[in-house]
Amino acid sequence: MMSSDKLLVVIDPSRDEQPALARAAHLARCAGTRLTLFLSIFDFSYEMTSMLSQEERDAMRNGVVMQRQKWLEQLAEPLKAEGIDVDFEVVWHNRPFESIINHVLNNDIAYIIKSTHAHDKLKSVIFTPTDWHLLRKAPVPVLLVKENDWPAKGNILAAVNVAADDEDHKELNERIVSKAVSLASLIDATVHLVNGYPGTPVNIAIELPDFDAHAYNKSIKQHHQARIAELAARHDIDEAHCHVLEGLPEDVIPDLARELNAELVMLGTVGRSGLSAALIGNTAEHVIDSLECDLVAFKPANFVCPLAD
Repeated sequence: MMSSDKLLVVIDPSRDEQPALARAAHLARCAGTRLTLFLSIFDFSYEMTSMLSQEERDAMRNGVVMQRQKWLEQLAEPLKAEGIDVDFEVVWHNRPFESIINHVLNNDIAYIIKSTHAHDKLKSVIFTPTDWHLLRKAPVPVLLVKENDWPAKGNILAAVNVAADDEDHKELNERIVSKAVSLASLIDATVHLVNGYPGTPVNIAIELPDFDAHAYNKSIKQHHQARIAELAARHDIDEAHCHVLEGLPEDVIPDLARELNAELVMLGTVGRSGLSAALIGNTAEHVIDSLECDLVAFKPANFVCPLAD
């Protein structure tokens, strides 16, 4: 996130506190980024008032929009007083994710920033349908924010897949790490890399009694360590901050994030385009659903937004 980036901040009308706005304001102070406060609203009752004419319904709807615009102006005032460049938009739309993505498609937006909701009793994050739609379909990276502040000298965890040899995965790895390094330099954080690798398949160990599972695991780990070290070296990351762990990504990434007390996890979603872009893959979904910190999800370079014309 650099000063030239424009951040779309999704405002939550159901709450007084706005963690996404607080996070975006922090980034704006660090990097001079520009903010657009975006609010998508809809009330079905205004569409069903059959006793009113279309003009009267439009007037009522516009009154609600104007009221919300004034609220966004109030939210923006303290930021503008700091010299932060802020604008805002309120739209009437019955599918919030579509209105958000349409705004991104029609404007120069670099990131979407949106708050998540916490389950009070379970102390876990609840991802709404809008969150999942954005993660699957938005053409730009999505930053989902919890209520915790980013501490000074915190940790950013970049999840990579160094075993992949295809160009799409390689490009995604490079972009995730590059963005992590850029952000870390702005907010005074340390970048860690993580890569999970599979252990010895149980069926091989059973069917081949002479198979040396220990040597196999050691060889696989060394291969991943060499790959991740090369990636880290290209971005001037200390090799001591490279973590190659045996296990599924959906297990090792959240576990390491908790161990490091990471403030942010950056990860990539699978490379699908067109209609299949509605799916981001079971692995990514399980990782995202298990995280207890902020996350940024990146799409591959060949991603095609299903809402684009």
